[in-house]
Amino acid sequence: MRLSIRATAAALAVASSTAAAQSFPARPVVLIVPFAAGGPSDALARVLGQSMGAHLKQTIAVENITGAGGTVAAARAAQAKPDGHTMLLAHIGQATSATLYRKLAYDPVESFETIGLIAEVPMTIVGRKDLPQKDVRELVSYVRANKGKVSYANGGIGSASHLCGLLFMSAMQADMQTISYRGSGPALVDVLGGRIDLLCDQTTTTATHIKSGAIKGYAVTMKARVPSLPELPTLHESGLRDFELGIWYGLVAPKGTPKAAIDTLASALKASLSDPAFLKRLDEFGAQPITGERAGPAAFAKYFRAEVAKWRPIIQAAGVYAD
Repeated sequence: MRLSIRATAAALAVASSTAAAQSFPARPVVLIVPFAAGGPSDALARVLGQSMGAHLKQTIAVENITGAGGTVAAARAAQAKPDGHTMLLAHIGQATSATLYRKLAYDPVESFETIGLIAEVPMTIVGRKDLPQKDVRELVSYVRANKGKVSYANGGIGSASHLCGLLFMSAMQADMQTISYRGSGPALVDVLGGRIDLLCDQTTTTATHIKSGAIKGYAVTMKARVPSLPELPTLHESGLRDFELGIWYGLVAPKGTPKAAIDTLASALKASLSDPAFLKRLDEFGAQPITGERAGPAAFAKYFRAEVAKWRPIIQAAGVYAD
């Protein structure tokens, strides 16, 4: 009798687990976005949420949590119940926060389960429209000859524009006068106004101004030219060999989220990355989808760790930290 009771209990447990997996998600999934509403990252999250929600047959609700370079949102996500109903829109800043921030309430790598990569957004090196240097080679020569005098704007410590500036100065082996703003928007305004020399920012915000001639476009930061800005060379082909920087976006969930839930979310993400409507929106954002094996949970986990390792020496050499 005792063995029968145990067998029945085990069978019920398996049935319960299977039913839970089959019913996931049982309620709306929250997608935490560590940026303000209305920005390019928020826009990406919302169109992704619509597409993934359709595949999951469940609502994906975007929750914007800003502050401290995205670490407030990441901490909230890390502490959420690990049942698959909370995701975080991760991006390159989460990889660099492992070095930039000396005290975090979570581990940027170990506190999360990876779901998959979504897309990369190219960066552009731009300058005020009246800069006399006509191309990257002339610009690099000028910066090297005037170390610390050329002004460079960024959107704050840990921002994509800040990271690009660190990598750009490291590649040139020359410093610039760095000026931090509360966001890349105000930084771009001062470049447009001719008050700042240079900025590195995403194509989502610079492409229109480059095409209109309001700012001078020098190069894109990917290994290949960007279809929406075919006239701009890459930094690699302009003499800064092996320079490559794309602002990647991915999805992660709290550590301990069941594999069945991760697999379901990863499958919905994969379906979205094959959805013509979603791909069209990515193209409008200037983003390039990440597909194939590279987009899956295991590949993303490996890539994430590589990004932490890539940025650590660059940030340490610059001596830039945030408390």
